[in-house]
Amino acid sequence: MSETSQHPLDLTLDAAKLTAQLVDFPSPSGEEKPLADAVESALRALPHLTVDRYGNNIVARTNLGRGERVILAGHIDTVPIADNVPSRLDEDGVLWGCGTCDMKSGVAVQLRIAQTVPEPNRDLTFVFYDNEEVAAELNGLRHVSEAHPDWLAGDFAILLEGTNNDIEGGCQGTLRVFLKLKGERAHSARAWMGDNAIHKAAPILARLAAYEPRKPVVDGLEFHEGLNAVRIEGGHANNVIPDDCTVVVNFRYAPDRSMEEAEAFVRDFFADCEIDEFIVDDHTGGARPGLTHPAAAAFVAAVGGVPKPKYGWTDVSRFSAIGVPAVNFGPGEPLLAHKVDERVHTSRCIEGEEKLRAWLTA
Repeated sequence: MSETSQHPLDLTLDAAKLTAQLVDFPSPSGEEKPLADAVESALRALPHLTVDRYGNNIVARTNLGRGERVILAGHIDTVPIADNVPSRLDEDGVLWGCGTCDMKSGVAVQLRIAQTVPEPNRDLTFVFYDNEEVAAELNGLRHVSEAHPDWLAGDFAILLEGTNNDIEGGCQGTLRVFLKLKGERAHSARAWMGDNAIHKAAPILARLAAYEPRKPVVDGLEFHEGLNAVRIEGGHANNVIPDDCTVVVNFRYAPDRSMEEAEAFVRDFFADCEIDEFIVDDHTGGARPGLTHPAAAAFVAAVGGVPKPKYGWTDVSRFSAIGVPAVNFGPGEPLLAHKVDERVHTSRCIEGEEKLRAWLTA
């Protein structure tokens, strides 16, 4: 008997109870197939949806001829389980377990909207994708966008990442560089015979310590950039003058910078430092908030509250890259993501479901 037939998803449950069911369906990155099978089966039972699958990525769409199309997206994988499955509901209405926050509570909201809103006021596309928590080349949303870009056509997208049901617009870009320094080995008792590569890192660290973060306003939201050394490596033995040192620097930048501008800024920032090699190890661009789009403005008006900038990187960047403005909105608490004591209040799940339904049926 298949996992799906053993454990079918019950979309008639409210978002809180459905979150618990999803958490009890383990899906760490690379092991999403049983849950993808269950999601596909549940969605194919809904006659108002057209369902497609690519790998362990499920895309379901309404085709009502509405004037706008909105995408609701969420990843179905989690970080590795840490003795926090199955889920546990406490007496205060808090649901504990791996993925409660990141982001099975958001996925539950997606599934509930798919079940309960057969005739939305905008056409809807539901995207459930794998491998978000691991290397970018494995990301399911990336694979779908490359293989079937037409599946992701839309006017506006909502990524159901945890935001405490606040709207967080756009996201920061992230750039990681290796600054490599060369020296000459020698015995530490005769240090003058060598050239200490670790000591050469001092000007780099001094520059970083004096860095003043830029705080630009982008589409009405104030972002906060950050440039930091996140790792330093060098040396061979306690009695050897090191002949190499690498300072790893991470730049989190506002979405008004292009990827080219961000890299140029970091190169210029360290121009006065003696660096033997400047290596870009990883780089992904940011995404503008897109709150000026009519669909986004209507969403903000319906949800209420004051939109915030997204400090960090999310897959809204992938939507931005294909020309679809996107925001983050979901019931999870972002500060609890990936923690052993990950949890979500059930009232947040219900609230997120109700707010989206109200917007899509008004």
